Amino acid sequence: MVKKQLIMDKALELFSEQGFEATSVQQITERCGISKGAFYLSFKSKDELILALIDYFMMQITADIDQSVRSCSNEEELLYVFYFTTFRSFSKHSAFAKMFLKEQTQTFNEELISKHDYYDSHINESILYILDQLYGEQIEETKYDLLICIKGFIQIYSALYLRFNLPLDIDSLTKSLVEKTALLAEHSTIPFISGDIIRIIKEPIHEQVTTEHIAALIEQKIDDIENPIEQESLQILKDNLFKTNTSLAITKGLLENIKNNPQCKWISYLIREYYQL
Repeated sequence: MVKKQLIMDKALELFSEQGFEATSVQQITERCGISKGAFYLSFKSKDELILALIDYFMMQITADIDQSVRSCSNEEELLYVFYFTTFRSFSKHSAFAKMFLKEQTQTFNEELISKHDYYDSHINESILYILDQLYGEQIEETKYDLLICIKGFIQIYSALYLRFNLPLDIDSLTKSLVEKTALLAEHSTIPFISGDIIRIIKEPIHEQVTTEHIAALIEQKIDDIENPIEQESLQILKDNLFKTNTSLAITKGLLENIKNNPQCKWISYLIREYYQL
C-alpha cells in the first residue's frame, strides 16, 4: 500500500473513533507503524491530512453523483438516480461520512468550512440541473426552496442511518424521497429563498474551475497513472485547455478513456463543468 494512502486509511479509523481534535500525529504514526518523519514526508501537518481526506472522499462522492445524473437518459428517473447514487455513495464511504457528521457538530476552522462549501456548491449544481430538467418554469419561483428541502432530506436520513446504525434499504428510501420531492415540486407555491441567498449558493462553485486549476490537478495525477492510454488522454486534455479551438467531440472521447479510473473522476467532473458537457 502506498504510504500516503496508508496514513489516510489509518487516520480515518482514528478520526472516526476519537474525532479530529483528540487524535494526535503520534497516534496516527503508531497505528500506521511508521515514524513521525515518514508522516511529515507525506503531510506537512494534521490539518493538511484532514483536508486531503475531505478532498479524496468528497471528490469521489460528488463525481459519482454528477456522472450518474448526467448519464441518465430517462428524465423521469433523474430524481431516483440522484437519491440512489447519493445514499449508495454515503453507504460505501460510511466511515468518512460518520467522521464528517460528528465533526460538523464541533467548530471547523475557516479552511475546512471553505472546503465543505466548495463541494457543497457542486452538489447544488447537480440538484438544480435535475429540477430544471424535470420541472422547468413550473418551479421557477420555488426551485431554490426545493434545493434546500432535498438537501435537508439527505442530511436527516443520512444522520438517522449513520448515528443509529439503522438498516438501510436504499431502494425503498429513494422511492420515498422521490415521492416527497415530487409532492413539494407540484404543490409548493410560496417561495422563501431570496435573491441574495441564491447568489451565495451559486457563487462558490466557479472559484476554482479555471484552466490553471484543472491543469495543475492533471499535472499532479498524470505520473501516478499507469495505463498509457489514460496517461496520454490526460496529457491531451491538459494541452487542450489552453487552445481556443478545442473539439468538444474529441474532449468527450478523451473523457471516455479515463472515466473508469477512480483517480480521474474529479478531473473528469471539472472538465465537464468547464466545457458544459
